[in-house]
Amino acid sequence: MSRHRRGFDVDHAHAHLQKVDKRLARWMRRIGPLPAPEGWSRRFDPVDALARAILFQQLSGKAASTIVGRVEAAIGSRRLHADTLGRIDDAALRVCGVSGNKALALRDLVRREAAGELPDLRRMSVMDHEAIIQAWVPVRGIGRWTVEMMLMFRLGRPDILPIDDLGIRKGAQRVDDAQAMPTPKALLERGERWGPYRTYAGLYLWRIADFSAGPAQKTNRSQD
Repeated sequence: MSRHRRGFDVDHAHAHLQKVDKRLARWMRRIGPLPAPEGWSRRFDPVDALARAILFQQLSGKAASTIVGRVEAAIGSRRLHADTLGRIDDAALRVCGVSGNKALALRDLVRREAAGELPDLRRMSVMDHEAIIQAWVPVRGIGRWTVEMMLMFRLGRPDILPIDDLGIRKGAQRVDDAQAMPTPKALLERGERWGPYRTYAGLYLWRIADFSAGPAQKTNRSQD
C-alpha cells in the first residue's frame, strides 16, 4: 500500500503547469514562482486543526483568534481534542464566545474522535484524498471545502481543486478572460489539464483573483 507524503515538488509543478496551460503560464510569469505552503512542514494534528476551523467559520481572523485564545485558557491547553475539550461544558464555551451551533459541532467532532471514527495522520497517509474527504464531512460543521483546505495547506496533497471556492472560480475567469465565473462543473472540466498538480494551480488562481483588485474589491474564499 503506497503512502502519501506531505507536500510535493513545487518546482516540478510549476514547470508542468507552464507547459500544459499557456494562458495560466502567462499569469504565472507575471506573479512569479510560489513557494510551498509553510503548513506542509509544521507539526499537524487533524482534530485540533479542524476544531480550529470550526471556531474560525464566519468570523474575522481577529475575532476568531480571540475566541480560540479564551477556549485554550479555559481548558488549560493549546491542544483542542476530546480529552481537553472535555474539561469545559457548553455554558463555559458560550462564555468564551462560542455559538451554540459551533459548540454542537465541537461536541460531535470530539465524540467521533473518542469513538475512533476519525483517521489520524498515519491512517490518512495511505488514503486517497476523496476517502479523506468522505471520512471527515460527516462531522457536524465540517464541509468539503474545509477538508480540501486541510488537504492543500496541511497535508500537501498535489491534486486538489476546490471547485466551489469563489476565489478559485474568479481566478479561472480571469485566466480565460471570460465574462462570467465558470460553474463548478465547468471548472472541474477546465482543471483536468492541470492534473496532477491542481493544488498548485489553485494557489495561483487565488493570487490571480486578487492580483489587481483594490481593497474593497478583493475576492474572499467561500466558507462551508
